[in-house]
Amino acid sequence: MNEMTFVCKAAEVKEGGVKQVSLPAFDDEFAVYNLGGEFFVTDDMCTHGMVSLAGGDVQDGQIFCPLHGGAFDIRTGAATEHPCKVRLKTYPAELRGEDVYANLA
Repeated sequence: MNEMTFVCKAAEVKEGGVKQVSLPAFDDEFAVYNLGGEFFVTDDMCTHGMVSLAGGDVQDGQIFCPLHGGAFDIRTGAATEHPCKVRLKTYPAELRGEDVYANLA
């Protein structure tokens, strides 16, 4: 299914920022990013260490893990800095008016 799910209000994610989102129908949290007014959604848990990526820094289209400094490309999920090696799961996202939706399947 390609069902889109409301994840948050766009205004809740500052430009160049990241926000952790917990949704009742899902066991895991998601990270929502605002890159120049374009929104992206990934899993929130780092694939290298058990830590929330929403606590990390967004720089040049990457999210840096606050635990070991590894990084992922926000758009593709590719691991871009060691020690991260396993891709981060990404989800198709879109802005609908003032709301961010994503296909979380």
